[in-house]
Amino acid sequence: INHGIEEGLLQQLRQLSKQFFHLPLPEKQRYARQAGDLQGYGNDMVLFDDQTLDWTDRLYLFVNPQDQKKLHLWPQNPPSFRHTIEEYTHHALTLLNRLLKSMARTLNLPDGTFLKQFGDAPSCHLRFNYYPPCPRPDMVNGVKPHADGSGMTFVLLDDEVEGLQVLKDGAWFRIPAIRGALLVNLGDQLEIMSNGHLKSPVHRVVTNSNSERLTIAMFCSPGTGQEIGPDDRLIDEENPKLYKNTNDYVGIYFQYYQKGLRPIDAVRV
Repeated sequence: INHGIEEGLLQQLRQLSKQFFHLPLPEKQRYARQAGDLQGYGNDMVLFDDQTLDWTDRLYLFVNPQDQKKLHLWPQNPPSFRHTIEEYTHHALTLLNRLLKSMARTLNLPDGTFLKQFGDAPSCHLRFNYYPPCPRPDMVNGVKPHADGSGMTFVLLDDEVEGLQVLKDGAWFRIPAIRGALLVNLGDQLEIMSNGHLKSPVHRVVTNSNSERLTIAMFCSPGTGQEIGPDDRLIDEENPKLYKNTNDYVGIYFQYYQKGLRPIDAVRV
């Protein structure tokens, strides 16, 4: 809470996304994701024959930097959807800047430590998730267990229907729905930069048989091609380097994630 983004904007974004998912299928398919591409309307990208699929429809858009946008996949219906996405992205980038400075400070590092690794043009992806009622919620997840491959994720949860759960000490804990709040989730890339001082939690989304549910996630990561790695000031004899440097963590991530494995294990020293 106290994130500086007006609740009216969050409610508008939620309402417009709900209107989009309630459109007839042929209208939504005008923005369909093409094979091998993340952006657009659809569901899981299928990479393997035995892959476990999620019970969700998605609209996945790259919103920053400008040259990553595919505006032909940004819905024009509802009419104000595009403008609202742009406004929300502006506020999310401001919040990202504030939090990265604060998190560096908690580790006694200069404010700009993590900002420098994110680069001048952070890569931000906005994913709208629609979970329809599921007839067998005991057999399928809305999203399979995973940790985010981003640096930091902002999630606007459904303010009425819960579904997000976090794994801690071998048990799943529910995340409450708090009106007007954003869930801030740390991703693998910030765990790498902090040499494990900051943790990327494993989480999942459960389904239910009675209610639809809608969430909106903003994934913020270092710019394309930006090399990341543990900050040297967090490495010493008592705290050895835990992760290798990498400049393509997202490429590693999806290959591991769709197999149900933890992608961060691929860059452990």
